[in-house]
Amino acid sequence: MTLTTWWLFVAMTFVVSATPGPNMLLIMSMSARHGVRTAMVGMAGCMTALMAMFGISSAGLGALLQAFPTVFDALRLAGAAYLAYLGVQCWRAPVAEAGDTQAVAAPTVPAWGAVYRQGFWVAASNPKAILFAAAFFPQFIDPHIPQLPQFAILLLTFAVIEVGWYFVYAMSGRKLSVYLQRSNVMRAFNRATGGVFVGFAALMATAKG
Repeated sequence: MTLTTWWLFVAMTFVVSATPGPNMLLIMSMSARHGVRTAMVGMAGCMTALMAMFGISSAGLGALLQAFPTVFDALRLAGAAYLAYLGVQCWRAPVAEAGDTQAVAAPTVPAWGAVYRQGFWVAASNPKAILFAAAFFPQFIDPHIPQLPQFAILLLTFAVIEVGWYFVYAMSGRKLSVYLQRSNVMRAFNRATGGVFVGFAALMATAKG
Protein backbone atom coordinates (compact mmCIF):
# COMPACT_ATOMS: atom_id res chain seq x y z
CA MET A 1 0.00 0.00 0.00
CA THR A 2 1.53 3.29 -1.12
CA LEU A 3 1.19 6.62 0.64
CA THR A 4 -1.04 7.83 -2.21
CA THR A 5 -3.35 4.85 -1.70
CA TRP A 6 -3.50 5.56 2.02
CA TRP A 7 -4.43 9.21 1.45
CA LEU A 8 -7.19 8.10 -0.93
CA PHE A 9 -8.49 5.81 1.81
CA VAL A 10 -8.37 8.73 4.28
CA ALA A 11 -10.36 10.97 1.93
CA MET A 12 -13.03 8.35 1.20
CA THR A 13 -13.35 7.32 4.85
CA PHE A 14 -13.67 10.98 5.88
CA VAL A 15 -16.73 11.35 3.64
CA VAL A 16 -18.25 7.97 4.56
CA SER A 17 -17.88 8.59 8.30
CA ALA A 18 -19.32 12.10 8.06
CA THR A 19 -22.57 10.80 6.61
CA PRO A 20 -25.34 10.91 9.25
CA GLY A 21 -26.47 7.47 10.36
CA PRO A 22 -27.75 5.64 13.45
CA ASN A 23 -24.37 5.77 15.20
CA MET A 24 -23.97 9.52 14.75
CA LEU A 25 -27.58 10.19 15.74
CA LEU A 26 -27.16 8.11 18.89
CA ILE A 27 -23.97 9.93 19.91
CA MET A 28 -25.53 13.33 19.27
CA SER A 29 -28.68 12.52 21.24
CA MET A 30 -26.67 11.04 24.13
CA SER A 31 -24.56 14.19 24.31
CA ALA A 32 -27.62 16.43 24.14
CA ARG A 33 -29.38 14.58 26.94
CA HIS A 34 -26.55 13.52 29.24
CA GLY A 35 -23.36 15.31 28.21
CA VAL A 36 -20.21 14.52 26.26
CA ARG A 37 -18.75 12.16 28.87
CA THR A 38 -21.75 9.86 28.61
CA ALA A 39 -21.60 10.11 24.83
CA MET A 40 -17.96 8.99 24.96
CA VAL A 41 -19.07 5.74 26.59
CA GLY A 42 -21.54 5.29 23.75
CA MET A 43 -18.70 5.96 21.29
CA ALA A 44 -16.69 3.15 22.89
CA GLY A 45 -19.63 0.78 22.43
CA CYS A 46 -20.06 1.76 18.78
CA MET A 47 -16.36 1.39 18.03
CA THR A 48 -16.13 -1.99 19.77
CA ALA A 49 -18.92 -3.31 17.55
CA LEU A 50 -17.46 -1.81 14.37
CA MET A 51 -13.96 -3.12 15.03
CA ALA A 52 -15.37 -6.58 15.80
CA MET A 53 -17.49 -6.56 12.64
CA PHE A 54 -14.58 -5.44 10.49
CA GLY A 55 -12.39 -8.13 12.01
CA ILE A 56 -15.07 -10.72 11.32
CA SER A 57 -15.34 -9.42 7.77
CA SER A 58 -11.61 -9.92 7.24
CA ALA A 59 -12.08 -13.52 8.36
CA GLY A 60 -14.49 -14.12 5.49
CA LEU A 61 -17.96 -13.62 6.97
CA GLY A 62 -18.67 -10.89 4.42
CA ALA A 63 -18.34 -13.42 1.60
CA LEU A 64 -20.47 -15.88 3.60
CA LEU A 65 -23.29 -13.35 3.99
CA GLN A 66 -23.17 -12.61 0.28
CA ALA A 67 -23.32 -16.32 -0.49
CA PHE A 68 -26.26 -16.91 1.87
CA PRO A 69 -28.61 -13.92 1.50
CA THR A 70 -31.20 -15.52 3.81
CA VAL A 71 -28.77 -15.25 6.74
CA PHE A 72 -28.01 -11.66 5.83
CA ASP A 73 -31.71 -10.82 5.58
CA ALA A 74 -32.37 -12.34 9.00
CA LEU A 75 -29.59 -10.24 10.56
CA ARG A 76 -30.78 -7.14 8.69
CA LEU A 77 -34.36 -7.52 9.89
CA ALA A 78 -33.21 -8.16 13.46
CA GLY A 79 -31.14 -4.99 13.31
CA ALA A 80 -34.07 -3.05 11.90
CA ALA A 81 -36.29 -4.31 14.72
CA TYR A 82 -33.77 -3.11 17.31
CA LEU A 83 -33.56 0.35 15.75
CA ALA A 84 -37.36 0.55 15.65
CA TYR A 85 -37.49 -0.46 19.33
CA LEU A 86 -34.92 2.21 20.16
CA GLY A 87 -36.97 4.77 18.21
CA VAL A 88 -40.12 3.93 20.15
CA GLN A 89 -38.19 4.20 23.42
CA CYS A 90 -36.92 7.64 22.43
CA TRP A 91 -40.40 8.76 21.36
CA ARG A 92 -41.92 7.64 24.66
CA ALA A 93 -39.07 8.88 26.87
CA PRO A 94 -40.58 10.66 29.91
CA VAL A 95 -40.14 14.42 30.13
CA ALA A 96 -40.44 16.39 33.35
CA GLU A 97 -43.35 18.77 32.99
CA ALA A 98 -42.61 22.47 33.42
CA GLY A 99 -44.03 25.76 32.30
CA ASP A 100 -42.78 27.24 29.07
CA THR A 101 -40.54 29.63 30.95
CA GLN A 102 -39.29 27.12 33.54
CA ALA A 103 -36.29 24.88 33.28
CA VAL A 104 -36.82 21.17 33.05
CA ALA A 105 -35.11 19.04 35.67
CA ALA A 106 -32.00 17.34 34.36
CA PRO A 107 -32.79 13.80 33.16
CA THR A 108 -31.34 10.88 35.09
CA VAL A 109 -28.00 9.86 33.62
CA PRO A 110 -28.13 6.16 32.68
CA ALA A 111 -25.53 3.71 33.92
CA TRP A 112 -22.45 3.68 31.74
CA GLY A 113 -22.78 -0.06 31.20
CA ALA A 114 -26.22 0.49 29.67
CA VAL A 115 -24.88 3.34 27.53
CA TYR A 116 -22.01 1.18 26.29
CA ARG A 117 -24.35 -1.68 25.42
CA GLN A 118 -26.70 0.64 23.58
CA GLY A 119 -23.83 2.03 21.52
CA PHE A 120 -22.61 -1.50 20.81
CA TRP A 121 -25.98 -2.80 19.66
CA VAL A 122 -26.82 0.22 17.53
CA ALA A 123 -23.54 -0.20 15.63
CA ALA A 124 -23.92 -3.99 15.49
CA SER A 125 -27.53 -3.75 14.26
CA ASN A 126 -26.38 -3.05 10.70
CA PRO A 127 -24.85 -6.19 9.11
CA LYS A 128 -24.03 -4.11 6.04
CA ALA A 129 -20.98 -2.90 7.95
CA ILE A 130 -19.52 -6.37 7.41
CA LEU A 131 -20.23 -6.24 3.68
CA PHE A 132 -18.90 -2.67 3.54
CA ALA A 133 -15.60 -3.75 5.07
CA ALA A 134 -15.41 -6.78 2.78
CA ALA A 135 -15.90 -4.59 -0.31
CA PHE A 136 -14.13 -1.39 0.77
CA PHE A 137 -10.93 -2.35 2.58
CA PRO A 138 -9.51 -4.80 -0.03
CA GLN A 139 -9.45 -2.02 -2.65
CA PHE A 140 -6.60 -0.37 -0.72
CA ILE A 141 -4.58 -3.48 0.14
CA ASP A 142 -1.66 -4.57 -2.01
CA PRO A 143 -1.97 -8.38 -2.37
CA HIS A 144 1.74 -8.72 -3.18
CA ILE A 145 2.93 -7.76 0.30
CA PRO A 146 1.83 -8.93 3.78
CA GLN A 147 -1.84 -8.02 4.12
CA LEU A 148 -2.33 -8.11 7.89
CA PRO A 149 -0.17 -5.00 8.59
CA GLN A 150 -1.98 -3.13 5.82
CA PHE A 151 -5.37 -4.10 7.21
CA ALA A 152 -4.26 -2.99 10.69
CA ILE A 153 -3.19 0.42 9.33
CA LEU A 154 -6.49 0.87 7.50
CA LEU A 155 -8.48 -0.21 10.54
CA LEU A 156 -6.61 2.21 12.82
CA THR A 157 -7.05 5.01 10.29
CA PHE A 158 -10.77 4.32 10.03
CA ALA A 159 -11.10 4.28 13.83
CA VAL A 160 -9.37 7.66 14.24
CA ILE A 161 -11.54 9.32 11.57
CA GLU A 162 -14.75 7.72 12.84
CA VAL A 163 -14.09 8.79 16.43
CA GLY A 164 -13.23 12.30 15.22
CA TRP A 165 -16.66 12.57 13.63
CA TYR A 166 -18.26 11.15 16.77
CA PHE A 167 -16.83 14.08 18.69
CA VAL A 168 -18.11 16.53 16.07
CA TYR A 169 -21.63 15.13 16.50
CA ALA A 170 -21.24 14.99 20.28
CA MET A 171 -20.28 18.66 20.46
CA SER A 172 -23.24 19.51 18.23
CA GLY A 173 -25.48 17.63 20.63
CA ARG A 174 -23.94 19.45 23.58
CA LYS A 175 -24.88 22.77 22.00
CA LEU A 176 -28.43 21.50 21.52
CA SER A 177 -28.69 20.77 25.25
CA VAL A 178 -29.08 24.49 25.92
CA TYR A 179 -32.41 24.43 24.09
CA LEU A 180 -33.62 21.23 25.76
CA GLN A 181 -34.27 22.87 29.11
CA ARG A 182 -37.94 23.35 28.24
CA SER A 183 -40.29 20.41 28.46
CA ASN A 184 -41.94 21.12 25.10
CA VAL A 185 -38.59 21.33 23.32
CA MET A 186 -37.31 18.14 24.98
CA ARG A 187 -40.49 16.32 24.03
CA ALA A 188 -40.15 17.48 20.40
CA PHE A 189 -36.49 16.42 20.38
CA ASN A 190 -37.36 12.96 21.74
CA ARG A 191 -40.03 12.48 19.10
CA ALA A 192 -37.81 13.73 16.30
CA THR A 193 -34.99 11.42 17.40
CA GLY A 194 -37.36 8.49 17.76
CA GLY A 195 -38.87 9.18 14.36
CA VAL A 196 -35.45 9.24 12.71
CA PHE A 197 -34.48 5.91 14.33
CA VAL A 198 -37.73 4.37 13.10
CA GLY A 199 -36.92 5.82 9.66
CA PHE A 200 -33.49 4.16 9.72
CA ALA A 201 -35.20 0.91 10.72
CA ALA A 202 -37.60 1.16 7.78
CA LEU A 203 -34.76 1.82 5.36
CA MET A 204 -32.79 -1.12 6.69
CA ALA A 205 -35.82 -3.42 6.57
CA THR A 206 -36.60 -2.56 2.94
CA ALA A 207 -33.03 -2.34 1.64
CA LYS A 208 -31.68 -5.13 -0.46
CA GLY A 209 -28.38 -6.73 0.46
